[in-house]
Amino acid sequence: MGAAYHILGRTVQPHQLALATLGSVVLLVLPKPWATKPTHPSINASSPEEEKFVKEWLAKQEKKEEKH
Repeated sequence: MGAAYHILGRTVQPHQLALATLGSVVLLVLPKPWATKPTHPSINASSPEEEKFVKEWLAKQEKKEEKH
C-alpha cells in the first residue's frame, strides 16, 4: 500500500482523491440539461410589419436549429 493523505481526520487514498477531483470538474464544466433556455430580447420595432418580419425570421431560425 502506498502513501495516503489525512484529510479531516480520515485516511484518503490518492486514487480516490483523483477521482473526486475529476468528478467535481466534470460537474462544474458540463452544461445543465435542466436549465431553462434563454428567452429572446424584446423586439422594439418601428412598425407592426417589421415586428412580424422579425418574429417570422426568428421562428425560421429556431426550426433550422432543431434540424441540426
